[in-house]
Amino acid sequence: MGEPITNMPQFQDEDVARKVLEEMRWPNGVVCVHCGGVDRISKLIGEQYRPGLYRCGDCRKQFTVTVGTVFERSKIKLNVWLYAVHLMSASKKGISSLHLQRMLGVQYKTAWFLTHRIREAMSDNPEGLLGSGGGTVEADETYWGNSKRSKAGRKYKGRGGDHKEKIVSLVERNGRVRSFHVQAVNGATLREALTKNIAKDAHLMTDELPAYKSVGREFASHEVVKHSAKEYSRGNAHTNTVEGYFSLLKRGLIGTFHHVGAQHLSRYVNEFDFRYNHRKVDDFERASFALRGAFGKRLTYRA
Repeated sequence: MGEPITNMPQFQDEDVARKVLEEMRWPNGVVCVHCGGVDRISKLIGEQYRPGLYRCGDCRKQFTVTVGTVFERSKIKLNVWLYAVHLMSASKKGISSLHLQRMLGVQYKTAWFLTHRIREAMSDNPEGLLGSGGGTVEADETYWGNSKRSKAGRKYKGRGGDHKEKIVSLVERNGRVRSFHVQAVNGATLREALTKNIAKDAHLMTDELPAYKSVGREFASHEVVKHSAKEYSRGNAHTNTVEGYFSLLKRGLIGTFHHVGAQHLSRYVNEFDFRYNHRKVDDFERASFALRGAFGKRLTYRA
């Protein structure tokens, strides 16, 4: 058996964790985060300086590796940050702030803000359109939230859906997923999501929702499966891939987080998209992708 991940140096020692981030952010040497200078960088060493502090001789400003990242101005030790990123990257159905509070030994408010910062780091936008080169993309919508008309988390189409939050997902077969929290499921919102994210030469697969009919003409082909007639596949025509993604998303939202407010739902959806899009790598490499996504992003508590 291997060594427990909690004993790994980057999760135990803040200096080691800082070195990991520096090598990741500056693989070719330290770069000033303020002006981009590289030639006149000096490391400030001494009791009067905080660890990892640099000074740029060009702009005369000081900085650390956390400036301009989701870790900036955090009092949480960097080794704790790295451990939290690993846990969220490795947990297939997510990990709650309450669970992280217990594992990290921090206050709940701290754990809650920490998880949202990490979700911000995970909110990547993969380059390129889905289905480019004649690929197949499945599109579907699902509903989330409590409603008197339906059980929490159950997919519900019809009048009851108006009382629930709407999520549209586009899944490229054997590829990526992009999901969106939308205010309404109609021709306008679906057209915007599909045309901005799916290549024109892609083959589109949907259910029989009428709102897909018009936009479907803008792609190489549009196949429809009639779930109302208990048709779930017809040769290559099916939406089983996106339905499988929704199943994973719902198990996480219901079983791990229980309640997700509408104002934060897009962040949780981004988290599940991130893990799906990096599902073919191991937990450590997935966490590395999340850490790289932390650079160039900020998220304040007020925001």
